[in-house]
Amino acid sequence: MRAILALEDGRLFLGESFGATGSAVGEVCFNTSMTGYQEVLTDPSYRGQIVAMTAPQIGNYGVNPLDDESAAVHVRGYVIEELSPVASNWRSRGSLDEYLKKWGVPGIQGIDTRALTKHLRSRGAMQGCLTTEDISPEQAVARAKAAPPMAGSDFVKEVTPAAAYAWDPEDTESRAWTIVKGEGAGTQVTESGEVFEKLPPVKHRIVAYDFGMKRNILRRLRQEGFKVQVVPAMTSAADVLALKPDGVFLSNGPGDPAALTYVHESIRGLMGRTPIFGICLGHQMLGYAVGGKTFKLKFGHRGGNQPVQDLATGKVSITSQNHGFAVDADSLPADVEVSHINLNDHTVEGLRHKSLPVFSVQYHPEAAPGPNDASYFFPQFAKLIEDSK
Repeated sequence: MRAILALEDGRLFLGESFGATGSAVGEVCFNTSMTGYQEVLTDPSYRGQIVAMTAPQIGNYGVNPLDDESAAVHVRGYVIEELSPVASNWRSRGSLDEYLKKWGVPGIQGIDTRALTKHLRSRGAMQGCLTTEDISPEQAVARAKAAPPMAGSDFVKEVTPAAAYAWDPEDTESRAWTIVKGEGAGTQVTESGEVFEKLPPVKHRIVAYDFGMKRNILRRLRQEGFKVQVVPAMTSAADVLALKPDGVFLSNGPGDPAALTYVHESIRGLMGRTPIFGICLGHQMLGYAVGGKTFKLKFGHRGGNQPVQDLATGKVSITSQNHGFAVDADSLPADVEVSHINLNDHTVEGLRHKSLPVFSVQYHPEAAPGPNDASYFFPQFAKLIEDSK
């Protein structure tokens, strides 16, 4: 079946449909990750977006429930060059085509994703329409033009939980999956052919704001000894402090951080009262809470190969990222310092308050997908809490 990807500037890409049929509109962006397509699809930070993968073939290892980063697929449309005809992996429980059909997400394959990526890099991310309907290219372009912009959007309210909950009370969801068997079995649990590492004892109890949080963040927090109470985005600072947490975590999420003024206010009420660690959208909203601002990047940072430098040590990490906005360094007050920068465009990748136990990073230390260079931030958060007691 024919499929069309139409951009608001009139650029057209014709290809073949896979996944669900129908139409979707949203901001078209690209992700440079070589693997992890299922994690990308289920990352709530992609709410409202049509995602194109730059890797030439997608779907070759299928999908399985353990790799979901949330309870649903959040991308509005999916764009690839070639759908693998075979899903070959012992962990696979289905194909990518079946997976997108299940979630009602249309996909398009057989287009030149290199040309699409170069176009978005030169012209910037823009609204698009992905459709399998029997409409003209001109009609598809018109739908793209009519799509609401990402700037000013609040998608957090669509993905934040309706009520607070305790993450993994039975300590079964957070165990790290591993392929190691045999020697060292005393520190591992085997179930149905899957091998999981045992969890450490709880050292700290924290509250995590869920603005669209990936499950692997919650897993990594528990693996580092945190017991996590998850709260919705609209939770006030007073309600969080009433839980008497050892610290507060600010998660990733979708949309424009400038639109989330209710969150900015909550974070201000927490600063100086408890240690705070934020990532991605949480990092951007911390920027607003301290008096800064953000701006929209031309085409964003999305993939597992972004080089970030720690300005204190000079060390460079290759990081996993997914964001379309960045903190404006010039807007920050004197008591907040930039701790990390992106070496591609020198945008802000980390913040640290000079006198309060507060820090944040723009990228994803939990990866999934991507490298684990930045996983040290979870023990750093634990040390911040210990030093603050």
